[in-house]
Amino acid sequence: MAIAPSLTLKRHLKAPPRLVWAAWTDPAMIVHWWGPTGAKTLKAEADPRVGGTFRVIFLTPDGEEHNVSGVYCEVLIEKRLAFTWVWITLPDRESLVTLVLEPVDGGTLFTLIHERFFDEAARDRHHEGWSGALDSLEKFVEQQAVALAAGGSRT
Repeated sequence: MAIAPSLTLKRHLKAPPRLVWAAWTDPAMIVHWWGPTGAKTLKAEADPRVGGTFRVIFLTPDGEEHNVSGVYCEVLIEKRLAFTWVWITLPDRESLVTLVLEPVDGGTLFTLIHERFFDEAARDRHHEGWSGALDSLEKFVEQQAVALAAGGSRT
């Protein structure tokens, strides 16, 4: 049996793990950064507990609406979050996303592991999408960290 394709992306984020965690689990924060480059998030729902669900709907620059959802299977607050990943248009192609947050001097070492892709083409499309999303996440959490350090509040 062939091993299903996977991808791993890492970022050093200049924001504490609690802020990075909130960006992934608070729908009010998710809408500010989710999606590939140029996407606009229309709706985000998250119930980050084992068995809880998430759903995000976003619009890409070409005008196409995308709807992804999943179930949380591991929740270690501010440390690790794992969830299934299913596109509404491809319900039989479930994959798995695991996020690891490690506190490091000056922020968070963030790792995203996306496993069990149907094929390499799906992995490659997700690599592009996640890369753009993580660029947005990085910018968003770093802006939030600066605002909090200046005595403001997070978005």
